[in-house]
Amino acid sequence: MTLILVLNGPNINILGRRNQGMYGANTLDEVCQEITSKALSLGIDVDFYQSNSEGAIIDCIQENWQKIDGIIINPGALTTYGLALKDALIDAIVPVIEVHLSNIHAREEWRRHSVIADIALGQIAGFGWRSYTTAVDILAGILEEEKAG
Repeated sequence: MTLILVLNGPNINILGRRNQGMYGANTLDEVCQEITSKALSLGIDVDFYQSNSEGAIIDCIQENWQKIDGIIINPGALTTYGLALKDALIDAIVPVIEVHLSNIHAREEWRRHSVIADIALGQIAGFGWRSYTTAVDILAGILEEEKAG
């Protein structure tokens, strides 16, 4: 069965109480439920991991790289400076989609640059929790096409 690893970086654990106008009212658990529901409808499995530490996220990638078919990542603040995270994503040798709850391109200048964007298949930003479910849908389709060959 296809397995997608959904990774969340710093401060994503406090969704639901963090600036709801920017990030929405859903908690991380509720977002994960939406993602799981979408994945099940597509016949794929998802695993979740969140950490406020770049090293812990890298460890998770390295511990799972042989088990996963793709990665969806919301790097949070690591978006702008997570070069070690970028290297781990490259070394995983699986397709990566970058997601953001808010539209980072309509925010402060420093948030607009992603060190991960150039190694990701694409970036989905600004649609709240739907950014994740859209990424699941897209990544599942890409992985299915790759398997069909």
